[in-house]
Amino acid sequence: MSGEVRPRVGHIQFLNCLPLYWGLVHSGALLDLELTKDTPDRLNEALVAGDLDIGPISLVEYLRHADELVVLPDLAVGSDGPVLSVVLSTAVPLAEVRTVALGSTSRTSVLLARMLLEEHHGLAPTYVTMPPDLPLMLREADAAVIIGDVALRATYEAERDGPAHPLGLMDLGAAWREWSGLPMVFALWAARRSFADRHPGVVKEVHDAFRAGLDLALGDVDEVAARAARFEVFDPATLARYFTTLDFSLGARQQAGIRAFADRAARRGDVPLLRTMTFAQV
Repeated sequence: MSGEVRPRVGHIQFLNCLPLYWGLVHSGALLDLELTKDTPDRLNEALVAGDLDIGPISLVEYLRHADELVVLPDLAVGSDGPVLSVVLSTAVPLAEVRTVALGSTSRTSVLLARMLLEEHHGLAPTYVTMPPDLPLMLREADAAVIIGDVALRATYEAERDGPAHPLGLMDLGAAWREWSGLPMVFALWAARRSFADRHPGVVKEVHDAFRAGLDLALGDVDEVAARAARFEVFDPATLARYFTTLDFSLGARQQAGIRAFADRAARRGDVPLLRTMTFAQV
């Protein structure tokens, strides 16, 4: 990079962001960043607080702080149908759900689950926020919202067990697509507006490194999956399917999905009205 400044950049410690990290490592760009790896909720807080310059941010937290941020174009984590790693796991039939445990590391997914349960399915459950431990959550509630590797494992086990699996499973990406007809964006990448104003060249270089690294990883997805499977409970084929199921783009359909979600969330009073999305000049 230019040497103008070494940007503080966030990275989510979930498998869904491994293609981005892989690409950064193999492109050499990682040496030019001060990388902070953490859970989504903590990275949200760090970017909003100014402890990061650039990083992933959940859609809900972006909507709450859109005036302070500029969005990096064509870079997101979402799905246009099933996402595999954002699920509602149920211990009773959906119509009988009265209590829901919400994973503490998620913001967007738990709001999406509430929208679907309340507005689409006409339920009125009570909610409790808990660490993302599925057995513990289902001891306390009828259903649980989980994301990331915990959710991917639950999906994998449900598919492996088939009808013998004891729990119900709703893929929230698929449920949103069925409800809205649009993709779901769970997180995007943004820079603090003040940082982007001072260092537009650095923001462009970080964006270019992410996009080039992602393209590199997705172009060699079988190798990425094989390497990742050495350290995970998932086999290479499962990981390759996951990485190619995820939607890392932020085109017109994804932006329409963001607006549809934002409008519903604003009507509920959960986020301010989204007036405009400001993109970084890259």
